[in-house]
Amino acid sequence: MSGLENMKSQILDEAAHSAEVNIAQAKAKAEEILDAARAEAAAQVEKISDKAERDAVNYAQRVASSCEMQRKQMLLRAKQDVIANVLNKAYNRILALDAEAYFDMIRRMLDEFVLGESGVIYFSARDLSRMPAGFEAEIQGAAAKKGGALSLAKESKEMEGGFILVYGGIEENCTIKALFDAKRDELSDKVHGLLF
Repeated sequence: MSGLENMKSQILDEAAHSAEVNIAQAKAKAEEILDAARAEAAAQVEKISDKAERDAVNYAQRVASSCEMQRKQMLLRAKQDVIANVLNKAYNRILALDAEAYFDMIRRMLDEFVLGESGVIYFSARDLSRMPAGFEAEIQGAAAKKGGALSLAKESKEMEGGFILVYGGIEENCTIKALFDAKRDELSDKVHGLLF
C-alpha cells in the first residue's frame, strides 16, 4: 500500500469513526428529545385526564343539584296543591253549613266586625231567603252593643256567603271568600303544619 492509499484509508477510517460518533450522538440526542416528548405527553395526558375527571365530577354534582332542586320544586307544588285543595274544601263546607250552624257563625262574625257607627248590612239572596226569624233584631243588637246602628238591606249583593257592611259609603267586605283570602297564608301554614 502506498502512502496515498494509507492516507486515504486513514481519512476514510477517521471519517467512518467520526460518522459513527456523530450518529451515536444524534441517536442519543434523538432519544433525549423522544424521552422529553414522552414525558411532556404523559404530563399533558395526566393534566387533561385530571381536568376531565374534575369536569365530570363537577357536571355530576350540577346534575344532582339540579335534580334535587327539581324534586324539591315538584314536592313544594304538590304540597301547595294539597293545601289549596284542603282550603277549598273547607270553604265549600262553610258555604254548605245548615242554616242554624251558618247563622251561628254569622253571629260570631257580627260581634267581630260590626263598628260603633250607623250603617247597612248586605247579604246574598240565598242568605236573605234562609235567614232565621228575629235575626234582623240580632243584627241591630250586635250594632247597639258597640254603640252603633245597623239596618238590614232588603236587596241582596252578589256573593256566596258572609256579609258586606257599609258605613258612610265605605264597604267592609266580610264575605267568607274575603276572610279566606285575607287569612290564606295563615290558614296555609296551619294546614301545612297539620299535614306535613
